[in-house]
Amino acid sequence: MSVVENVVLRLPEPLRSLALKHRELLKFAVVGGTCFVIDTAIFFGLKSIVLSEHPVTAKIVATLVATIVSYVLNREWSFKTRGGRERRHEAALFFLINGIGIVLNSAPLWVSRYLLHLQEPNVSRLAEEFSDFLSAQVIGTLIAMVFRWYGYKRWVFPQADYRPRRVTRAYDLPEEDEQALGHS
Repeated sequence: MSVVENVVLRLPEPLRSLALKHRELLKFAVVGGTCFVIDTAIFFGLKSIVLSEHPVTAKIVATLVATIVSYVLNREWSFKTRGGRERRHEAALFFLINGIGIVLNSAPLWVSRYLLHLQEPNVSRLAEEFSDFLSAQVIGTLIAMVFRWYGYKRWVFPQADYRPRRVTRAYDLPEEDEQALGHS
C-alpha cells in the first residue's frame, strides 16, 4: 500500500469516499506537485545562474526535465491501470501533449516579458521576479495542467475500450457480434 493510499484511508468518511472516487486525479495532482517543485527549482536556478538573459529558454529546459519525470511517474503510478497502447506510441503521444503543454506553460512568461515588458529597467527587480513567477509558475502551469489532464485521459492513457466478456452461448452475443462469427 502506497503512502497516498495510507493517507486516504485515514481521512474521515465523507472525504475518504470522495478521495477514493477521484484517486486518479489525486495521484495526478501529487505527480504534478512533485514536478512543479522540480520545474520551479530548475527554472529559477537556470534563470539566476546560466540563462539570465533568456528566461523563456530556462523555462522550456525546466519544463522538459519535469516532463520526463512526469511521464515515468504518471505511467507507473497515476495511470497504471489504463492504457493498452504500445509503449512507444504512448510515449510519443505523451511527449506530443507535453510539447503543446510547454508552449501553453511558456506563453504567459513570453507575454509578460516581451509584450508587457515586465523586466528591468522597466520595472524593479522584485517586480520582474514576481511577474516571472506569477506568469510562468502559476498562470502557465494552471493552463498547461488543465490541458495535460484532459490530454492524458483522452489520448495518452485512455481507458481500454475493449473489455473481454464471458460468452457461453452464441445467442448471448449482441447481433453485430453474431454476424461477425457467422451465426445468424
